[in-house]
Amino acid sequence: MKITDSLEGVTRLFLDTAPVIYFVEQHPQYFAAAREVFELLENSLLMGVASPITLAECLVRPYSLGQTQLQQDFIELITENNNNIEFVLIDKQNVILEAAQIRARYNIQLPDAFQIAVALAARCEVFLTNDAILKRVTEMRVLVLEDFKTTE
Repeated sequence: MKITDSLEGVTRLFLDTAPVIYFVEQHPQYFAAAREVFELLENSLLMGVASPITLAECLVRPYSLGQTQLQQDFIELITENNNNIEFVLIDKQNVILEAAQIRARYNIQLPDAFQIAVALAARCEVFLTNDAILKRVTEMRVLVLEDFKTTE
């Protein structure tokens, strides 16, 4: 099954860090699947959602290597692409409390719990990641990019 088939009928998709990195850096193994998602975001009614955690995690490597253009590519994609990606801040106490509950419930890392909590607060129907551990989460559908890996 193609990733676009799995997203049929979905209106809000949370973008975890890995799919964004794979798309921007054109990862040899996952770029094709990530590109399908971003093309769908650009050419359909599907809205992508990202959080400050997504952005911060994407920027770690470019900052450590001094890659200013790559830093700007991530910032522009996530925060300035208002037509198809919504940048959602973590500014409500209920998101913080939900993240703590999710971390306790599923025994996942706190950044992942925050990502799920933001996705739920933003009314996302699907969470796109490449972390199979997050399939534990039952509050929303989790798609793992590895399951849709294509070769080009």
